[in-house]
Amino acid sequence: MEGTKLITKNRQAYHEYFVLETFEAGISLCGTEVKSIRQGGVNLKDAWISIDDGQMLIKQMHISPYEFGNIFNRDSKRNRVLLMHRREILRLFGVVKQQGLTLIPLSLYFKGSKVKVEVGLCKGKQLHDKRAVAAKKDADRAIDRALKEQNR
Repeated sequence: MEGTKLITKNRQAYHEYFVLETFEAGISLCGTEVKSIRQGGVNLKDAWISIDDGQMLIKQMHISPYEFGNIFNRDSKRNRVLLMHRREILRLFGVVKQQGLTLIPLSLYFKGSKVKVEVGLCKGKQLHDKRAVAAKKDADRAIDRALKEQNR
């Protein structure tokens, strides 16, 4: 996408879950958090999203305290509000409750000067699913290697 700059990606999410659908959401941050994100001080590894009282909250997302922020720094693992249209939130709430799916933040990026979160509607993988994906990747790598040697 034009005008976007990737900040971080949640690689573990793609290993642990099947991503069924993705959405873009804004995020409510304070100034020192944005400055820390610009320096790369953010981690999505253990983050997840819940819907409480009609609001989407991102939980366990770690944003390092800004060096020069002194009294303006906030708690690094506080819950942050995600910004989406109410009907989208209510639809996601219904799907999550009925089908037992999970909302996971997949990536964080700048779109213009705004920080955006890519939210994934995900279904958990079983151990045999993970093994099948790993076997497919190995087979694809072997095929690519054979084609590359054949073209020499």
